[in-house]
Amino acid sequence: MDLGIAGSRVLVTAGAAGIGLEIARAFLREGARVHVCDVDRAALDGITSSDPDLTSSYGDVTDRTGIAKVFEDALGALGGLDILINNAGIAGPTGRVEEINPDDWDRCLDVCITGQFNCTRLAVPHLRKSQNASIVNISSAAGRFGFPLRSPYAAAKWAVIGFTKSLSRELGEDGIRVNAVLPGIVAGDRQRRVLEAKAQQIGVPYAEMERRALANASLKEYVTAQQLADQIVFLCSPRGRTISGQAISIDGDLQALF
Repeated sequence: MDLGIAGSRVLVTAGAAGIGLEIARAFLREGARVHVCDVDRAALDGITSSDPDLTSSYGDVTDRTGIAKVFEDALGALGGLDILINNAGIAGPTGRVEEINPDDWDRCLDVCITGQFNCTRLAVPHLRKSQNASIVNISSAAGRFGFPLRSPYAAAKWAVIGFTKSLSRELGEDGIRVNAVLPGIVAGDRQRRVLEAKAQQIGVPYAEMERRALANASLKEYVTAQQLADQIVFLCSPRGRTISGQAISIDGDLQALF
């Protein structure tokens, strides 16, 4: 299916590895031009050879001066901007609320929600010039369920939903679509680390923690990064031109978080 986004100019935050890299590659396959930023210098070095069609910059979304330089690099490489994917995020601490280090709380919210603000405010003036402008904010299943022992992450991801819906109303008159994607239990190292931390916190084996997590879904299997990327590319294509303000779950029909 031709999604009609060949030549689109895309910026993906945290795009040098994991979900972000899969998103970037999915856009490339559709003929888009893609710039990624990341805080992982080794991953950025790696994509120079593995994905030479990507342009890239080092950048921390919490550093407003640094992220302004990322936008300068991206606009120089792409010649404008049509699509922003706010993918950068961290898992944050695991523990009861009274045990959480306030600095860890602050860092989680800084990356997961303030980072999206930092990027969006820079992107909007350029997106207004696009004929197919779209923002996708990565939230989580934790953005619609309570998530015991993971309150900083859940708080940030709920905030992403409010940010998304507000932006959709605010930017609709400019023709800019804004949606959130809510991944469920995604296969990969980050999910494994989350499950390991929770298993240790409550004193059960990893296999039992994994079973409990998947038991809450109708489809008891991991979501893949490619499935997330496919949905995001569709949302940003002209075929998704009337989809905005939505919080779209890709989670196997999760009913609760463990």
